[in-house]
Formats: sequence, structure tokens, C-alpha cells
Amino acid sequence: ERRAEAFSRYQVNAKLLGFARPSALVMHCLPAHRGEEITDDVVDGPASIVLDQAENRLHAQKAVILTLLGGSLDDA
Repeated sequence: ERRAEAFSRYQVNAKLLGFARPSALVMHCLPAHRGEEITDDVVDGPASIVLDQAENRLHAQKAVILTLLGGSLDDA
């Protein structure tokens, strides 16, 4: 409870997003602690590109692993 209280001022929520430009996008690397660090209405809202970011991260991670294993993207 102390931790949640300490970090509550840093939560990304609709009030905070209201200070951003209308064209602002919300990104998160996931997994998100919904209701703690970011609210559901922001994660699921129209400004959210959270799922796109997570998908792109997956492809980047696969490329890093392939490179570390000595392969190339042509082999994939």
C-alpha cells in the first residue's frame, strides 16, 4: 500500500492526458499494471497505441535473438 501511494502521483490517467496535445499518443511497453501506473481508460482509449508498440517490440526482440544466434534476417 505504501508503494502504491508513493507512485500514485505518477499515474498516467485521463487528467494527465488532458494536458497533452490532442494528437498525443500513449505508449507502454507492457505488461501494464492497470489501475496503478496507467488507467484502463487510457490504455484502451483512442490515443493508445500500446498494442502496436507491443507487437513491434516482439519483432525487434526476435531480430536481436536471431542476430545473437548468428543468423540473419534473410534466413528467417
